[in-house]
Order: sequence, then structure tokens, then C-alpha cells
Amino acid sequence: MNATGNGPGRAPRHHGAEGPGREETDRDPLLRLLPPPPERDLPAERHSHHKDRLMHLIDNDRSREPRPSRSRPFLRRPALWTPLAATALAGVLAVTLTTTGDDRPTPPGGGAAVLLQQVAEVAARTEATAVRDDQYVYVKSLSAGAELQEDGTYRTVGEPAEREVWWSQDPAPAKTVGLIHENGSYFPVDELVPPGSRGVPAGLDRPTYTWLSTLPTDPGRLLERLYDLTDPDDGQEKAQAVFNTIGDLLSETYMPPRNAAALYRAAARIPGVTRETDAVDAAGRHGYGIRRTDTRAATATEWFFAPDTLTYLGERTYLTRDTTSGKAGQTLEEHAVLTRAVVNAYRARPESPTDPA
Repeated sequence: MNATGNGPGRAPRHHGAEGPGREETDRDPLLRLLPPPPERDLPAERHSHHKDRLMHLIDNDRSREPRPSRSRPFLRRPALWTPLAATALAGVLAVTLTTTGDDRPTPPGGGAAVLLQQVAEVAARTEATAVRDDQYVYVKSLSAGAELQEDGTYRTVGEPAEREVWWSQDPAPAKTVGLIHENGSYFPVDELVPPGSRGVPAGLDRPTYTWLSTLPTDPGRLLERLYDLTDPDDGQEKAQAVFNTIGDLLSETYMPPRNAAALYRAAARIPGVTRETDAVDAAGRHGYGIRRTDTRAATATEWFFAPDTLTYLGERTYLTRDTTSGKAGQTLEEHAVLTRAVVNAYRARPESPTDPA
């Protein structure tokens, strides 16, 4: 994941005119295990993600070296959850983000680039404690999403519900990379890896604090890097895939201020990004919005920022027009960050530093 590439405009890999070879034949039995995709006017994000994941895993199985999927980080919804009898570990380090000085940002005028520049300046001034590799990033949020049905349509699943997640910061390849508390139960975040694999290392699919700190802080170089690391889903614009990747990196990670600022400045350079003056997140909080619409895929993703501090609040993805998979305005996924901290153990919480539940 640290290798540099060709940047924006990199042509996707495809088979030649002679058609698929043995590699495609080998994949056919596994492809038949996947649910049928929806109509091509809407990319089924979950189906595409798991299909892409499976393709990479087949490739990985040949080389015995894990190579994570580059289409969508796993941060939103893990591909595989299984019950876990977790052992309570002691210790927690609560971390709060504070900005230096007493001044609050002036509500920005202008378009998306102006707002993102001010958001970047706030992020750059934020004080954050460095995260050790043996610690965990804790995020409490309100989250909801639609489920893709076998007939290719989306089914809305209830109202946003409270969700806690602990992400391991260990950079070594791992099969279990986090823990989720949702609907009263704990579930491990288990990465689907081929037999014999040691697991998924830190990278775009496992963006640890240490890995994020290695990304370029120059917005131009960073954007090129993200274009190289990100593969769009079927029918999705490349620029939208990169915009969504940045949103994923902002949603459930903890990173150095300079890297957060660089991500916002890189986002300002993506074509088609617009600003909303009154946007409402999953928690009902009003603020500014940064949105990009993928006209090809009939979806839009919007980020939310507090109007007084310009801090990141969360994001939402929804349909922009009626399709065979759903109606215009239907939410596909939304995520409102309530608490973000660094802790020393799974199940540890900022308010309970010595007694994980």
C-alpha cells in the first residue's frame, strides 16, 4: 500500500481481446457464490466491495501475501462479523481534541474550496496525542445503512443507532482488526483472508495512526497517491471513489493534524465538490456540508461540519434519482461521530479508564 503509482487517470487493468484466460476460469466457481448484482444504473456498493474483495483474495492466495482491497476501506461495515468471547483488558487513555487559542473560525463564504481550506486550517491547529501501535482508536457514533437485497434493491434498516468500535493500531498483518458493540452485543471485525495468509497489514483498508502519518502532506501528492490506491466500484466515477475514500479515512480514524489538514486540502481539488449551507447529520446536528454527486452512479456523499468550530461531524450517502434499486433521497449509509478517543484495550471507554465493561 506504500508504493506510489501513476496518479489520477491511471487506466484500470483489463483482459485483452483474446478474452479471459485460466485466471478467470479459476474464479468462476467462487463468483457464483456471490449474490446477483443490481441493474447497471446503480453500483451496489456492498456487492461490488465483496466481489472486489474476493477477487483480491483469490490473487492473494496464489502469492500467499495479503494485498487488501483498494475499492472501499472496511471502516464503514466490516465484511465479516463473528461472535467473540473477548477478555476484558485493563487501562484506558482518554484523548480529547482541542484547538489552540480562543478564536473560533469565521463562518466561511464562497464555495467548497473556501470551506475546505478553513476546515483544513482548523485541523492543522488541532492538538492530538500520538497513538502507539499497542493502543486502540475508539469511536462512538450513530450509524445506519440500507441492505442490498438479492433482487438488487436496497432495504432501509431502521433509524440510526448507537455503535461503538475499537480499531487495533498494530501494523502487523492481522485477521481480527477491531471490535464492534452494537445492538447490545460485541462482534469482532474479522478480515476475510485466504488460507495460509497472516492477515491484512496496516494500509488503506487498515488505516492506523502510524500508517496515516506516512501519507504525503502536500495535497497534490496526496491526491495522486489516493487516486493510485483507490479503485472505483462498477459504474462509479473515479473522482467519487477517491472522495469517498477520503471520507472513510476521516470517519473512524485518529491521525496527526497535518495529515487531516492535507486530506481536506486534497478533497478541495477533486472536481465536482460543492458546499451546502445547511446540512443535517444522523444525530440531527445542523452545520455546513461538503458534497459530491456521482451522476453516473446516481449517488451522492456528503460530509458534515459543525458551524461554530468547523470540526468533522460525520457523513451520509444517498440516492440522487429514482433507480431500479431505490428511490431518490433514500439513505444508503450515514454515520455521525459522537466521541473519538484513544484507549489501551478492547471494550475500554474514555469515561471508564480502569474498568472495561
